[in-house]
Amino acid sequence: MLQTTFDPLASLDPEIAEFVRRSVAATSKFPPRESMTPAQARDVAEQTRRQWTEGGPQMQSTDERRVQTSHGNLRVRIYHPKNRSGEGAFMYLPGGGWTLFSVDTHDRLMREYAEGAGIIVIGVDYSRAPEAKFPQPVEEIDEVLDWALNHAAEIGFSSDRLVVGGDSAGGNITAATCIRRRDAGKPLPAGIVLNYGAFDLSFTKSSVVKYGSGAYVLSTHMMLWFLMNYIRSPEDLKSPMLRPILAPLAGLPPAFMAITEFDVLHDENMEMADALRAAGVEVTANLYRGTVHSFLEAMSIAEVSRRAIADTCAWIRARVG
Repeated sequence: MLQTTFDPLASLDPEIAEFVRRSVAATSKFPPRESMTPAQARDVAEQTRRQWTEGGPQMQSTDERRVQTSHGNLRVRIYHPKNRSGEGAFMYLPGGGWTLFSVDTHDRLMREYAEGAGIIVIGVDYSRAPEAKFPQPVEEIDEVLDWALNHAAEIGFSSDRLVVGGDSAGGNITAATCIRRRDAGKPLPAGIVLNYGAFDLSFTKSSVVKYGSGAYVLSTHMMLWFLMNYIRSPEDLKSPMLRPILAPLAGLPPAFMAITEFDVLHDENMEMADALRAAGVEVTANLYRGTVHSFLEAMSIAEVSRRAIADTCAWIRARVG
C-alpha cells in the first residue's frame, strides 16, 4: 500500500508556506525558546527575524529618541517617508508575546507602512516581559501616547490624525491602552490597527486546538510561555486590560483588523470583530486566507502580505491621510 505523508503547509498560500519553512529553518539552529533565558530568546529572535527586515522602502529620514515614562526611558523610532502626503501619523507596537521582538525586527514593516500610507510612523519599544509584567506595557504606551500628542507639531503631524496599532501582543496593548484612556476621559487616537491580536487569551477555542501544534508558527505551548512571562498571577486573567474582549467596547476608535486563518488566535480575532461591532464601533475586518501568525513580515516573498499592508495603508489614508 502506498503511504503518503500529511503536509500541514499544503493548505497554506504557497508563498506563506515558504515563509514558514524559512522561519522554521532559521529557528531550528537554536535550542527551544523555553529552554533559554528571555535575554537569550530575544537575541535569537533578532537573528532569525533579520531575513525579513532587509530591503524595502528607503526613508527620507529616520531618527531615534528616548521617551521618559514613569517606568523609565523607552526607545522610539520615527520614520519620515520620502512621499509624505498627509498630516497623519501611525504609532506602531511590535508584537512578540510581550517578551520578544523590537522596532528592529519590525523595521521593514514600519517602513512599508510609512511608504504605503505616506505618513510618519512612530515605532515604540515598550518594556518586555518577564522583566516588565502586566500592566506595565499598557501604562507605558498610555504615557508615550500622551508624549506623542503633546509633541505632534515638533514631530510633524496633526494631533487629531494619529492612528495607533500593532500586531499580536502589540494589538493587545493597543486595545487595552484605548480602553484605559477612554475610561480616564483622555484623548483617543483617530483609529486603531489590530493585526492578529491577542484579545481573549482563552485556550478553549477551536482554533487553539486546530492550529496550535507548532506547524503554523505560533503554537499553543508558545502562547502559554508568553502568557506566563507576562502575568503576575492568575488573577490578572480577570482583567479587561489583559483580555480586552471582556471590557465594554463602546466608544473605542474605528478599527482595522488583519485576521489570519491558520492561527491559534483566529477565533478570538473573529469574536473581537463581532464584539466591537456589537458595541457600535466601526470595524473593517479582513480575513486573509492561507495565512499564519506573523504573515505580514513575509512581504518580501508573499503577495498576500503585500496586499494586507496595502489594505491597511488605504484604510489609514482614508482615516487620517
